[in-house]
Amino acid sequence: QAQLVESGGGLVQPGGSLRLSCAGSGITLDYYAIGWFRQAPGKERERVSCISSRNGGTTYADSVKGRFLISRDNAKNTVLLQMNSLKPEDTGTYFCAAVASPCVGVDIRDFGAWGQGTQVTVSS
Repeated sequence: QAQLVESGGGLVQPGGSLRLSCAGSGITLDYYAIGWFRQAPGKERERVSCISSRNGGTTYADSVKGRFLISRDNAKNTVLLQMNSLKPEDTGTYFCAAVASPCVGVDIRDFGAWGQGTQVTVSS
């Protein structure tokens, strides 16, 4: 059964950095576009970033552009999300999920194999 597992979350001060990892189990991530999402308490889940499967094209939410970087490590069957200059509003549970389509124009409901999430808390 295909499943994604997130790791790397934690507590960090504003301005700090974290690197999240999305590992594939029973699924080869390079065959899919992989999205990173986050959900804050009381808010809807939102897409933060996505990396397409073939051309490696990436997308970012406006709120994280210039601060977050998504990349693949195919040797480890993982997708990474490097988060820099973190802000309190980046706090939330971060999830990754896969979709058999390019990142552009795909709805969150099309993503599958959701992981359990990893908590990111940005606070002083």
